[in-house]
Amino acid sequence: MLNENTVAPQEVSEAQKPMRRAQPGKYLTFQLGDEEYAIGILKVKEIIGMMPITAIPQTPEYVKGVINLRGKVIPVIDLRLRFGMEEAEYTDRTCIIVVEVDFEGEPLVMGLVVDAVSEVAQIKEDEIEDTPSFGTSLDTNYILGMAKTEDSVKIILDIDRILSESELNQLHGTF
Repeated sequence: MLNENTVAPQEVSEAQKPMRRAQPGKYLTFQLGDEEYAIGILKVKEIIGMMPITAIPQTPEYVKGVINLRGKVIPVIDLRLRFGMEEAEYTDRTCIIVVEVDFEGEPLVMGLVVDAVSEVAQIKEDEIEDTPSFGTSLDTNYILGMAKTEDSVKIILDIDRILSESELNQLHGTF
C-alpha cells in the first residue's frame, strides 16, 4: 500500500538511462549511404549475404521481416529505414549483420541490413569523442560516440539501443 512517504516504482525511460560511452577496442565498420558506422565486434555473431526475407504484416516499415538462419527464425531490420534514410535498392554488397542485443537481460538475435561491410577496425581511446549535443529534439541514445580516423568520422552505435524498449517488446512479441 502506498502512502505519502512511499515512492512508487517508476519505469526508467530510455532518455533517463545513463549515457554510455564508446570504449577502445575492435569494431565492425559498415556503410549506410555516405556515412560510416561502427558496432562493437563482440555484439556481432556473423555477416551473411542477402537472402530471401519473409515479410511480416503490420510491422513498422523498417522491419523487413524474418529469415531462417540454420533453422532459427530471426527478425531483420533495415538500418537505413530505422534511421529515417531513403530506402535503397539492394546490391551485391548489401548484407545482413547478425547481432545479439540485450533484451530484458536476455539475448535477442536479429539481423541488420546494411549497404556494405567495410572492415574490423581497432579504435583507440584518443580517436573516440563523445556524442555531440544536437539539442533535446534529437534522440541520440543509440550513439556511443564518434571515432575520428585519418580520413573520416565513424558513428559508433550502441546496438542495444538501436530500438527502444517498446520496439524491442513489439519485435520480440511478433517472433
